[in-house]
Amino acid sequence: MLPPSDIPTVRLLPKAEARAIRHGFPWVYSNELVLDRRTKALEPGTLALLEDAERRPMGIVGFNPASKIAARMLETNLELPIDAAWFEAKFARALAHRSLLYPDPFYRLVHAESDGLPGVVIDRFGDIAVIQPNAAWSERLLEPMVEALVRVTGVTTVIKNASGRSRALEGLDDVTQVLRGEMPAAPVPVPMNGATYLADVGGGQKTGLFYDQRPNHAFAATLAKGARVLDVFSHVGGFSLAALAAGAESAVAVDGSTPALELARGGAEATGVSDRLTLRSGDAFDQLAALQGEGAQFEVVVCDPPAFAPNRQSLEAGLRAYERIARLAAPLVAPDGYLVLCSCSHAADLSRFRAASARGIGKGGRRGQLIHTGFAGPDHPQLPQLAESGYLKALFFRL
Repeated sequence: MLPPSDIPTVRLLPKAEARAIRHGFPWVYSNELVLDRRTKALEPGTLALLEDAERRPMGIVGFNPASKIAARMLETNLELPIDAAWFEAKFARALAHRSLLYPDPFYRLVHAESDGLPGVVIDRFGDIAVIQPNAAWSERLLEPMVEALVRVTGVTTVIKNASGRSRALEGLDDVTQVLRGEMPAAPVPVPMNGATYLADVGGGQKTGLFYDQRPNHAFAATLAKGARVLDVFSHVGGFSLAALAAGAESAVAVDGSTPALELARGGAEATGVSDRLTLRSGDAFDQLAALQGEGAQFEVVVCDPPAFAPNRQSLEAGLRAYERIARLAAPLVAPDGYLVLCSCSHAADLSRFRAASARGIGKGGRRGQLIHTGFAGPDHPQLPQLAESGYLKALFFRL
C-alpha cells in the first residue's frame, strides 16, 4: 500500500457526524461524503484516507462510490499499512478468541466489522474456510487476505462464497469458487452440541451452516429431554439434532428445502438418532396449519425463520410475519411446554420482535412466561456501535 499522503482522500461533509466515527462507528454513508467528480471516479474497493470536514485525518477506509455505505473504516492508525502483516494480525487476534471458546476448529472465525474486517465473514470447518468478501475493498484485496488466512490458521482449502444480497449492493459478482485446495466431494461433518451436522460448504445456504445459533440449540436441548420436538425452518436440523442428541423422544424437522432436509437426515444418521427424526418438506406456514389440523402436540416447538425484516422498509411486514408464526405455533405447544421464536432481522430490534411474538401467542389462544432470551454465540461478537451486528434474537417462552 502507498503511504497515506499518496492515496486518494475522501472527506466528510460538514453535516456528517464525525464524532460517531471517531468513537467506533465503522460506516460512512454516501450522503455524508463530498462526492465530487474525482471521488465518484475512484474504483470500488479503493483504499482512501478519510478526513473530517476540517481536513483532519480520521483513518484508512475501503471506499465504494457505488454503495450506500460508501466508506468502511479499516484502520485508524495511519502508520499501519493495509498489507499481509495487517491481515495476519487481524486473523491471529480472531483465532486466539475462538481457540479459547471451542476445542475443535468449527466456528465463525471472522464476524465482519466486529472483528475489524468490515463486510468480511469467514466460517471455519476444520481444514476448510469459507469466506464471504461482501465489501468491495475485501474483494479487491482478496488474494493477500487469503494468503494471510492460510498462514495463520493452517487451513488447506479456502472457498469463496459469493451468494447473498450484500455483494449485489456492493456491485460484486455472485460467482462461488475455490481459492485454495479442492472443493470437498461430500458434505463436511461438524461436531456441535453432541450432534453431528453436515455442512454443504459449496452449495448450501450462506457458508453451509449457521454457527450463530449454537448456544440457543444447547439451551433448547436442555428443555427437550424426553420431549416431542417440532423444529420449523430447520435447515440442516439445527435445533432438532441437538435435542435428539440430548435425549428428546422424537423430533419433526420442517423446511422448504429438500436438500437441507437430506442433510438433516444425514446428520441424524451420523449422530445415531435417525430412528427418532421425521422430515416434513413444504412451506412452513402451511405445515404449521396442517399439524394443527392433525391435532399434533409437542413439548418443545421451535421456529427459526429467515429474516422477515432484512431492512427498515420491510419492518412492518416482517413483524406481521413474526406475529403470524407465533399465532400458528402456539396451539401446537403442549400445556407447560416451550415455544422458541427466533429472528435474524437486525431491523426488528429485540423489543419489537418480543412484542410481535407476544401478540401472536395471545392470538393463538395461549399465555406464556418469557424464561430466557438468547443471542448469537461468542464467535459472533457484537460491535457496540453497530446495531446490525446484534441481529440474532431467540425468545424462549413457557406456555
